[in-house]
Amino acid sequence: MLASGAGRGERGAVPFGVRRPSATHCHEPLPSPLSRLLAGALAAGLLAACSRDSRTPLVIYSPHGRDLLTLVERRFEARRPDVDVRWLDMGSQEVYDRVRSERANPQADVWFGGPSVILALAARDSLLEPFRPGWADAIAPRGRGPGDLFFAAYETPAVIVYAESAVARTEAPQDWDDVLDPKWRGKVIIRDPLASGTMRAVWGLVIARGLAATGDTAAGFAWLRRLDAQTREYVQNPALVSEKVARQEGLITIWDLPDVLISRRRGLPVGYVFPKSGTVAIVDAIAVVRGTRRPEVARSFVEFVGSPEMQIAAAREAFRLPARLDLPADSLPDWVRDVRRDMRVALVDWDLLAARGPEWMRWWDQNVRGKGAGGRGKGG
Repeated sequence: MLASGAGRGERGAVPFGVRRPSATHCHEPLPSPLSRLLAGALAAGLLAACSRDSRTPLVIYSPHGRDLLTLVERRFEARRPDVDVRWLDMGSQEVYDRVRSERANPQADVWFGGPSVILALAARDSLLEPFRPGWADAIAPRGRGPGDLFFAAYETPAVIVYAESAVARTEAPQDWDDVLDPKWRGKVIIRDPLASGTMRAVWGLVIARGLAATGDTAAGFAWLRRLDAQTREYVQNPALVSEKVARQEGLITIWDLPDVLISRRRGLPVGYVFPKSGTVAIVDAIAVVRGTRRPEVARSFVEFVGSPEMQIAAAREAFRLPARLDLPADSLPDWVRDVRRDMRVALVDWDLLAARGPEWMRWWDQNVRGKGAGGRGKGG
């Protein structure tokens, strides 16, 4: 059963905590002759409906979107038919805010997806339960959180995206600074970074890069102010980022590779470029929520997500770059090998981003958003 929320506007969603009405309900039949005659025929169906409700619910908060969440739900429930997976899809910053607000009465069992910098904040705030899955040694050391509190399930690169119907690949921005070219003014779409772990990581890269070069954050914020002047819109719904570019409401954006590849599979005319100077490759992690009422099922789910079976399935069906380094190369789709060949990963001080990132984002929101080019930016 799905429990989906505001994140990506899932079709047929119900409010979290409210079960979807069923076509059959568990109640006593009406005391009429007809109902007594039908009672025997209906008993089996009613019993089945009630037994479905007896499954153990597993509540997952995740930014991963319908494609991956539905895939994992279906496969895990096949492995564990005693479990009813319910997921709520929202931005990774929204996951953090929600888990923190619910700390006295946790509603989620698993936090599935989000940059390590945001899960590091959750670890600092004692929001996560220690658990070391059996696959922990199969991922890179940088994907292992402190105290076994979270572990990388995937790597998620950020890319520059362009409208293929209007922009030739050779004319698309080839690096970060190219996005600031005056020809893109008013033609840039940006996912609202306050709610997005991907965009927070990109913003952090820009600010940290300026800090390393000049010893001050001013250079990075100046770059972001110029980008604000280019920006047509900050998009609240992540599902609309690629769609708006495909419809040419904007011609370029910065977004995460899995969503772009899924959009291309659906026929949207969007292309992408890896920035030449290096891109952010986000450690996309998973963790058990502290205080979960279903710790055994939550741990089982974490084990499953990092299993070879599910890592390969996520790569083939949902365009996720596996964090595991021990998967046979011939078991992975061609796009994974292409990405690992073409992508240059930027050096990022993730500890610095975890420590300073929230402060930087507040300053950006108050002093940069909508104020590019002397207040003429359209990003407000």
